[in-house]
Amino acid sequence: MSGARLPMFPLSAVVFPHASTALHVFEPRYRQMLHDCLAGDPRFGIVLIERGSEVGGGDQRSHLGTRCVITKAVELADGRWLLEARGEALIEVERWLPDDPYPVALVAEPVPVPDPEDAGPVLGVATQRVRRARALLAEHGGAAALPPHLALDGNGDADVATWQLCAAAPVSAYDAQRLLAADGAAERLRFLVELMEDLELDLERMLNPE
Repeated sequence: MSGARLPMFPLSAVVFPHASTALHVFEPRYRQMLHDCLAGDPRFGIVLIERGSEVGGGDQRSHLGTRCVITKAVELADGRWLLEARGEALIEVERWLPDDPYPVALVAEPVPVPDPEDAGPVLGVATQRVRRARALLAEHGGAAALPPHLALDGNGDADVATWQLCAAAPVSAYDAQRLLAADGAAERLRFLVELMEDLELDLERMLNPE
């Protein structure tokens, strides 16, 4: 059975399921994609550009990304758009179709695999690590610190909360893609803890060079 046809927006960034992102749409092809989405199904896919540029095409795209839904769209006077979208689910690209006039792919959601481990105990540790890393960066002019009470609105769903925590973490696009591809929430959280520990060590080396 072939996958579902979905408009695609390759970016130099990763969007996680259950997390929101703000986008600036200015290329004519993506303006057209946005008009088509707003006129019908407001969903589209985002995948990481592994090599190449966001503008003009000719890029190498990841096969794993996130299906998103438009939650807010504002058109500016010059035709550009300011867009808010929320990640819905992981998608795997089965086949790219011709970019005419914008990227489109046949996609499918990965088959869910039961998580062999309870992610709940690791979630608290990972949250504290992300909080500490953001606080250290904020002290030195980087990402803002997290609020005292981080709202992970998973309603007890550790998988949803894990995705939202990943979105709050200061990670590179490359590491974000690795988080996206992790097998289950517990593994994703353990990797996130490792990334935050490495970030703290890097900051310490920068601030206290030998």
